[in-house]
Amino acid sequence: MRMKRSRSEVFGLRRVKLPHILFGLAALYLIVVCFKFSAYFDTSSTTDNESVTKVRLDVSKPSIRSAYHDEISETVGNDNRFKRLSQQEKKLELKSGDSNRETLENERRFERVSQEEKDDGLPPIDLQYGRLTGNILRERHRTQGMSGLEKMADEAWSLGLKAWDEVHEYNEKDTELSSVLEGKHEQCPPWVSISGEELTKGDRIMFLPCGLAAGSSITVVGTPHNAHKEYVPQLAKTKGGDPVVLVSQFKVELQGLKSVVAEDPPKILHLNPRLRGDWSHQPVIEHNTCYRMQWGAAQRCDGLPSKGDDDMLVDGFPRCEKWMRNDVVDSKESRTSTWFKRFIGRAQKPEVTWPFPFVEGKLFVLTIRAGVDGYHINAGGRHVTSFPYRTGYTLEDATGLAIKGDVDVHSVFATSLPTSHPSFSPQRVIEMSEIWKAKPLPRHHIRVFIGILSATNHFAERMAIRKTWMQSSAIKTSDVVVRFFVALSPRKEQNAILKKEAAYFGDIVVLTFMDHYELVVLKTIAICEYAVQNVSTSYVMKCDDDTFTRVDTVLKELKSVPHQLPLYMGNLNLYHRPLRHGKWAVSFEEWPEAVYPPYANGPGYIISSDIAKFIVSQHTKRKLRIFKMEDVSMGMWVEQFNSTKLVQYSHHGKFCQYGCIDNYYTAHYQSPRQMVCLWDKLARGLPRCCNFR
Repeated sequence: MRMKRSRSEVFGLRRVKLPHILFGLAALYLIVVCFKFSAYFDTSSTTDNESVTKVRLDVSKPSIRSAYHDEISETVGNDNRFKRLSQQEKKLELKSGDSNRETLENERRFERVSQEEKDDGLPPIDLQYGRLTGNILRERHRTQGMSGLEKMADEAWSLGLKAWDEVHEYNEKDTELSSVLEGKHEQCPPWVSISGEELTKGDRIMFLPCGLAAGSSITVVGTPHNAHKEYVPQLAKTKGGDPVVLVSQFKVELQGLKSVVAEDPPKILHLNPRLRGDWSHQPVIEHNTCYRMQWGAAQRCDGLPSKGDDDMLVDGFPRCEKWMRNDVVDSKESRTSTWFKRFIGRAQKPEVTWPFPFVEGKLFVLTIRAGVDGYHINAGGRHVTSFPYRTGYTLEDATGLAIKGDVDVHSVFATSLPTSHPSFSPQRVIEMSEIWKAKPLPRHHIRVFIGILSATNHFAERMAIRKTWMQSSAIKTSDVVVRFFVALSPRKEQNAILKKEAAYFGDIVVLTFMDHYELVVLKTIAICEYAVQNVSTSYVMKCDDDTFTRVDTVLKELKSVPHQLPLYMGNLNLYHRPLRHGKWAVSFEEWPEAVYPPYANGPGYIISSDIAKFIVSQHTKRKLRIFKMEDVSMGMWVEQFNSTKLVQYSHHGKFCQYGCIDNYYTAHYQSPRQMVCLWDKLARGLPRCCNFR
């Protein structure tokens, strides 16, 4: 006979059921959230009128802070529209009444930083990019809600404002600045030496004040480390491959000046001896160059002699000498040939074979000599390799020697150095001539506005563009308008020179934030805002200052495109996946999706003006998603625009991402010398490349 359970027992069993437990946990979580994040509910205490006013004022303020005052405003007067009063403000000024004046004053208050705001240690309220407004942050007195990229942008704007203020206070009579502006030659020592201990303290980089010249030589005395075990993921994927290998290698690099923070300096010569080889146990010496963090074609010497053709020689030396290899054994035919030559009495030339010049744990003496046609590398007193100069890299640019890797450096000695700097002075690059000045912004409608991303010290790059493709007929007739967009440098003398350059040529938009490699996206937003607010244009094009553009050809291509739909034109990438490991890694927090949206490569692409207006509108409303890769960001914005209005995606491989191809539309990674060469060829009707790096 089954006994009936009491009500208390049933109720006790019900209490321990799972829904009740989950309900209790959820209530506890809400209590913790309320105490932990109470600051997020602070804004609810304001009145409705105050909230509306704050939103309206934040939207009305300019989101691009650029240098448009003092001397620059006199020269670039037509470009100075960020700080002009709108028509609405002018009407308010004409009206009487305290309420209108108070409203206007409140709106203007967001366009300047008061002394009280400067002293409170918080960032200025009008310098925010894609995050919570500065007014709310100032109420909360915290910034932990910002992403890493947003914090970086906030710091860059704060540092940029200080740097621009220093430019105005900078005394041009200072010796350092006056010598640069007047083009005086800096006296440099004929030789430089450094010990291994001093090199280690200096981040393993030795400064070469005036670069190198033909005949200069650098001698390095060091000892390679013994090989260490290293895990190679690529080998783990191969069938039966051992992912753990022994590695012993070091690199000796001649470097140029770093252009942008977080961007590696150009490598004018990359010399990489690998004592254990590329996991093949055969030693190899690799040579290469790197420009804008893009490597050229490597020259590898693996112990086999290079061809003796004249076109393979460098100042009469072979590119690769022969050294002993344990995997090369004389064949039977060669032994038979040797015996036959001895039998007929033909003399055989003796052959001297040397071992690989670098041995683990043993001292070496390495000398790099600059010849007429290239670099010559000697080790232990004998010639080992030669590497020809590549177009666009000059000896004067080699202002630093970096030695890193598995090596102990005892001393470095550089001799026969130039005693004066022949080309680094901006005055030697910038040609102050009226013919290179930009025209004022036209009042009529134009076809394309081109924004060029540039760095502070890229004087030569900007001057090369002014002298070459900015002389295109469409630009001279103001059918196309071009402007450089430049952020600031940590070096105040470079900012002072940039200010003078902008005031004279009238083609530079100075953005008052500190330049950083991951903040290029801010410049792209600035291009869109400038185009929308300052000109009436059909299209907006973005390119880099190492991009050569065939303007007339691009216009011809745009004519063939139907104008009914918004346009996104360039070298498009489809279904590209983000890298999760390595130098260019993107975390899941930064990009959770499996693939990027379709996007055009950054060196040169075009959007229609309605897309540019959409970007500006979304940015003003603080709804624009910011990503550290600017070309991916543009693809993301266009995809968002495409969700409401159909966009025409137009792919063209002639917007070259790497280097140049014949009949190009744009050519990337072109040095100032290459741009002059390309322009000369176009003048002869030959849209061909000057070289392939």
